[in-house]
Amino acid sequence: MSTSRDAEHLLRDLAPQVLGALVRRYGHFDMCEDAVQEALLAASLQWPDGGTPERPKAWLITVASRRLTDALRSDESRRRREDSAAQADRDALVAVATDADDTDLQDDTLTLLFLCCHPVLTPSSQLALTLRAVGGLTTAEIARAFLVPETTMAQRISRAKERIRAAGATFTPPDDTERDGRLRVVLHVLYLVFNEGYAATSGPEAARADLTAEAIRLARAVHRLLPNDGEVQGLLALMLLTDARRPARVDADGGLVPLDEQDRVRWDRVMIDEGLALVTGALSSAPLGPYQVQAAIAALHAEARRAGDTDWAQIAALYALLEHLTPNPVVTLNRAVAVAMVEGPEAGLAMLEPLDGDERVSTSHRLDAVRAHLYDLAGDHDAATRHYLAAARSTTSIPERRFLRSRADRCAQR
Repeated sequence: MSTSRDAEHLLRDLAPQVLGALVRRYGHFDMCEDAVQEALLAASLQWPDGGTPERPKAWLITVASRRLTDALRSDESRRRREDSAAQADRDALVAVATDADDTDLQDDTLTLLFLCCHPVLTPSSQLALTLRAVGGLTTAEIARAFLVPETTMAQRISRAKERIRAAGATFTPPDDTERDGRLRVVLHVLYLVFNEGYAATSGPEAARADLTAEAIRLARAVHRLLPNDGEVQGLLALMLLTDARRPARVDADGGLVPLDEQDRVRWDRVMIDEGLALVTGALSSAPLGPYQVQAAIAALHAEARRAGDTDWAQIAALYALLEHLTPNPVVTLNRAVAVAMVEGPEAGLAMLEPLDGDERVSTSHRLDAVRAHLYDLAGDHDAATRHYLAAARSTTSIPERRFLRSRADRCAQR
């Protein structure tokens, strides 16, 4: 019998595959997504007590197909289609609902990923729809990632599905020209899914291994499709090198452990070796891109057997390069920490001042958290305490809130 948590993880893994199976066969992306959500709800209610079916994916396809049958019947009635055509559609749907065939059990997640990045959508809609349909994030989680209200994000996702339908998009892999155009968005989506899994923005857990595993799985799929693309290699390397640290990122009580205090023996050396090989190959043979630079930074951390061995000067230089390639406040925050490790905390604090007027970070906990850390390094424990507490009030992650408050308490006692 499955536990509720086991069932939840399995459903998250299967959701994009089931959606892909339905969209490939029937189209109607918006209606299929609704049907899959209803099937997931049914499974979440039945599986924890009744046990997981022997073929859980086929079970979900069957239930979702039945929901889709009902929806199409209503739609057909409203549009007053010919009775014979409606009956043919119903018969076809019922046949699949009765016994999902092997073609439905193939994994269409990658094709679904490119469909969600269709060129008729704006970049923000592409990201939101993919995070919802492929990444399995809730609307609330996506809204936090974009720093917009949940209602705004719900409307954006709904409009995106309608535009996909209106464009008559087919569920087939894009040709080479289309694929190249959508690749940048696809990689950014996978990056966001991974980040949400590695450092959950809300809830009781510090990380969500199901999301990081799915992001890595999809990144591997894209890498198999485009083995010589440097940014694909860079993103996969970044994920592997970062996720390798996850076993040491929390203590026995589930509390966060900062990078410089982690037991590096617990890092996954197999993942690190794979990541290092990928980033070395990408940097030596492909035009430089942001994911490769981030992977190079992660590689420097991975290669340092002790925190004191970290090459902060090179990391600071790489963050300067990354800031040139993709200027954004989060990169500046990270660069400020690296500069502080090389030139002293006052230099890092000076880099943060322009961010006070940047709405992308001025209202989040990140700016206060970095500022607190740098004040702590500078020995200004009163200022560090204030900013640690301000960051703790702003974050929606329970483990992060506990960590920030513990740091505030430590500073207050000095």
